[in-house]
Amino acid sequence: MPTVKKLLHTRFRVNDLERTVAFYRQALGLVVTRRHTSPRGAQLAFLATPNSDEEIEICQLPPGSPGVQVQPDLVHLAFEVENLESFAAELKKSGMALSDGPTVTGSGSLIAFIDAPEGYEVELIQRAQPAV
Repeated sequence: MPTVKKLLHTRFRVNDLERTVAFYRQALGLVVTRRHTSPRGAQLAFLATPNSDEEIEICQLPPGSPGVQVQPDLVHLAFEVENLESFAAELKKSGMALSDGPTVTGSGSLIAFIDAPEGYEVELIQRAQPAV
């Protein structure tokens, strides 16, 4: 059976590319690595995450295309943070708030969520510290 080499990117379709890109830059500090128009006319922006090779591709279809409607709890992105409490405090300073959590998981990690534009969720995870 053939195997893939590695995950390169994940695509999220949106109705408002600029609003979504601004959210990921402001809330999470992601960096736009490139932008272009696809052969079918979609506007694309690729976002890099610190310490990851994989990118997030944000795609806005050309005018006249059907709008995006994200089903609740269909898909989310999860990002590790060093300290969830301080991360949430910085979000609050920027006018954003957690939409759920913080919650302690069975493994001892701390998780919370923020709402991204278009109905997507973003999970923030502070991993449990190993027992010493």
